[in-house]
Amino acid sequence: MEELIRRYRTLIGYCSARKEQVEKFADFLEKNTSWLTSPASTKYHLNEEHGLLRHSVGVAELALKFRELIAPHISEESCVVAGLFHDLGKIGTFEKDNYLKTEGSSIPYKSNKELVYMGLAPRSLWLISQHITLTEEEAQAILYHDGQYIGANREVAHRECLLTLLITFADTWHCAKEEEGRR
Repeated sequence: MEELIRRYRTLIGYCSARKEQVEKFADFLEKNTSWLTSPASTKYHLNEEHGLLRHSVGVAELALKFRELIAPHISEESCVVAGLFHDLGKIGTFEKDNYLKTEGSSIPYKSNKELVYMGLAPRSLWLISQHITLTEEEAQAILYHDGQYIGANREVAHRECLLTLLITFADTWHCAKEEEGRR
């Protein structure tokens, strides 16, 4: 866990233009939400304590690597903001957790039915935008990070900005790598 937190803090350090906003937001998340401990899912990849943070750090790190190779004109800060917080909606809200531990079940977590229903990406965008001023590209990358795997995302097909494609690929790659590691 110490190593994961070190990597997370390193990523936060990439944010210089909105340093104060991002640091305040990270501090708020750490102290007031399940951001550091949430699983990434109820029964799929990283459905374990700290799974969401592991996934988010992995996606942001991959986005930075891909950026360096194919899109050096995209800012590192945008890769970190979109990559690190793309799945933030998985925490639920600032007051209520999305994933609740189950007792005596083969599925370690269940979704909290008390939350107002909202898709994951819109919830992520809603939570982040309350604390960080996002660029249009960052907003699109967060909102459409699942790419064409989600039918509703077809409206942006072939109109994705490069950051969206980068985050989508980093997210997909990281999930596939995690699944491969489970086999």
